[in-house]
Amino acid sequence: MVQASLPSLDSVLYPDSDGKPMADNTLQYRWIVRLVANLKHLFREQTVFVAGDLLWYPQRVTKPPAPCQAPDAMVVFGRPDGDRRSYKQWEEDNIAPQVVFEILSESNTAQEMLNKQMFYRQHGVLELFIYDPKSCEFWGLARSIPTADFIPVTPLSFPWTSPLLGVRFEMFTDGLALFSPNGEPFKDPEAIFAERDQAQQERDQAEQERDQAEQERDLAFAKLRELGIDPSTLD
Repeated sequence: MVQASLPSLDSVLYPDSDGKPMADNTLQYRWIVRLVANLKHLFREQTVFVAGDLLWYPQRVTKPPAPCQAPDAMVVFGRPDGDRRSYKQWEEDNIAPQVVFEILSESNTAQEMLNKQMFYRQHGVLELFIYDPKSCEFWGLARSIPTADFIPVTPLSFPWTSPLLGVRFEMFTDGLALFSPNGEPFKDPEAIFAERDQAQQERDQAEQERDQAEQERDLAFAKLRELGIDPSTLD
């Protein structure tokens, strides 16, 4: 008889899923994926962890339920990129996510968002952005340190640039738009991947050209040596 293995204590205290879907509709899903893809691309050369719909546990507990939230997108400066089943803060040098995004759908209630706002305020989030892509309603909260008061960020503040992300927020007739520090708008993941592939192809082509030039130079130097000429003596 094969004995069934019991779940580990960690899996009981800190489950990897809250049982909720990542998104309720394709519009919300596209926004979440676009945010995560662009933020990952923006900070690809820095020590920054970016995740979407990942459970964040800010503190250890001895019995369930552990306090947690799963931001639609979160940014953690000072933590390396990589796969995680959840973000357990005590395993991450006790660094809390500094920036979180919530993309709303019809299923979100005012009380739910108030509870999330209180959670993020309590556990050290510095910038919180909430956007409803259907109604184009936006509001945010920002502060410089966890003990400071939040300052509201609304479309009346736009164009507004996040001190932490360097990302500019603007509102247009068709809704919210975000811009990278270089002024380029956030793109759909397919466009980012296409640009990345193009850049890689250009790097590969440049490397091939350098290799070919070096081979031609080496052949020329070898010919000179056959003729008794030292290439190092040539200007």
